[in-house]
Amino acid sequence: MSGDESDASATSSSSEEGGRDPSHQPKTKKQRTAPTVPPPLEIAPNADAASSAIRSQESALSLLTGTKGKTNRLIVLLDQAKLETIKNRRGNYELLNCDDHRDLCKNKLKKDPKEFRPDICHQELLALLDSPLNKSGNLQIYIRTSRNVLIELHPSVRIPRTYKRFAGLMVQLLHKMKIKAADNGTTLMRVIKNPFSQHLPVGTHVYGMSCQGLLYSPQGLAKALIPLSPDEGENQVCFIIGAMAAGHVTVEDHPYIEKMFSISEYPLSGATAINRIVGAIEHQWGIV
Repeated sequence: MSGDESDASATSSSSEEGGRDPSHQPKTKKQRTAPTVPPPLEIAPNADAASSAIRSQESALSLLTGTKGKTNRLIVLLDQAKLETIKNRRGNYELLNCDDHRDLCKNKLKKDPKEFRPDICHQELLALLDSPLNKSGNLQIYIRTSRNVLIELHPSVRIPRTYKRFAGLMVQLLHKMKIKAADNGTTLMRVIKNPFSQHLPVGTHVYGMSCQGLLYSPQGLAKALIPLSPDEGENQVCFIIGAMAAGHVTVEDHPYIEKMFSISEYPLSGATAINRIVGAIEHQWGIV
């Protein structure tokens, strides 16, 4: 190839390159964007989580403002509970009861074994603690034994469902004066000082329950004595219910009782009476 031809070919190639549009760029593949995935649905908190969150907010608010929550609680005192300890032949303490210590009650204590019924207090505690009224945080429970020992229960306490374990717990409480939770050290049960009236909020209305009292239906009693909601009413209400095998709650033992009431024409067990009273209050307060 001659020099003229090579120059001509070089010139033509350079003119082709110069004739291209400088704004023109080679096509590139479009980047694929990942599809947007909606966030997962949040699981609604259960009742325990929701109630604990509300209580924590209320406690935080009370610490900031220096005032307690305005929600009223129903106060229940289980009176004359037969919770006494006895030392057996092996040197261990047991809860005195009519089944295991019948001869001891007759011969040594000279008392009727039928009077020693700690299982009645156990049944009444289960009825109270299992109620939605207690699980919603609207119940405060006290126990007064026949030996005038006053016991306060924390709303979150869980009583053993079998009598044997309950008896062991009561023996431990009566000897150590308090029961604490194993995980966080919260005092679940403790023996407090008498009289009972000093532990009641100011202005509390106290009523006794007895088959000899003024007859009301459970719903009528709730409407007459209990505010329409736990947030209404300035004064709280306390019911004193017997936890003994025989006898009645008397004004002589509790002079601060305003009036005695009954909820049936027939004698009822303590657990049955509690279920009727608590059920009527739950219906009035809308607690399901």
